[in-house]
Amino acid sequence: MDYGYNSKVEGDVIVTRADAAVNWVRSHSVWPMPMGLACCAIELMGSGGSRFDISRFGMEVMRFSPRQADCMVIAGTLTYKMAETVRRLYDQMAEPKWVVAMGACASSGGLFRSYSTLQGVDRILPVDVYISGCPPKPEALLDGMMLLQEKIRKEASLRTLFKPRSGVEAQPIP
Repeated sequence: MDYGYNSKVEGDVIVTRADAAVNWVRSHSVWPMPMGLACCAIELMGSGGSRFDISRFGMEVMRFSPRQADCMVIAGTLTYKMAETVRRLYDQMAEPKWVVAMGACASSGGLFRSYSTLQGVDRILPVDVYISGCPPKPEALLDGMMLLQEKIRKEASLRTLFKPRSGVEAQPIP
């Protein structure tokens, strides 16, 4: 019986676009660097536990070094005093890199309208995904990380492979 299957041709050939292959690998190997600045950090830690299991999405490797991470998760209230350090850590991360603002305080300053609180991380960093809530639940973080994966899959990765991403320019922090 001949079923028309030729293992020399059909078994060893995979056809895809280079962008799709590179983006698939990037989206399933995001290594977040947690910047736990306030109460949202507890929910960020909870997402790594067995109940929510962020490792299902290839993000279980939390790196605390900017040179080993490609996604910064800013969880909580960012003050002006800490903003310079967060920007310095972001600048040390290798390209491509992404930023997730987790919680109302990171997204817009939250309920803190004071002289010491930065009114949104997007004033110093290019934010890719905003996660709402005060504090957001681990499910919201997982949803935001899936949105980030979808965004990574749609990037034109080969055109920007050797060109740095445009975003918010470094601004002096008052």
